[in-house]
Amino acid sequence: MQKQKGMTFIGLVLVIVAIVCITIVGMKVTPAYIEFFGVKKIIDKIASEDNFSGMSKQEIVKMFDYGANIGYVTVIKGSDLVIAKDEAGNVVSAEYQVTIPIVANASVLLDFNASSAK
Repeated sequence: MQKQKGMTFIGLVLVIVAIVCITIVGMKVTPAYIEFFGVKKIIDKIASEDNFSGMSKQEIVKMFDYGANIGYVTVIKGSDLVIAKDEAGNVVSAEYQVTIPIVANASVLLDFNASSAK
């Protein structure tokens, strides 16, 4: 008598359910990460400006809002940025959270932090 090999039907269903759940979470979380990379790109672009160390807060906010409008960033505005000065010049940082509902009362909370400090 030969021993059976392979996966049972119930095992196959469980694997498929796990893959579907991971895919659903991934599809819902991906836009938040794309938007975060947009925020990071805008902050890096502002920090690469020649006169960044001498910019006023209003100029930084205006440049961020302009970049956010072009890059479809809606989760944070220029007025939400934390702008500080250190010995090297300006430091721009953005900290925010995104809550993504998954199913019923289950949701995912994502914390994002982008900064111009290297």
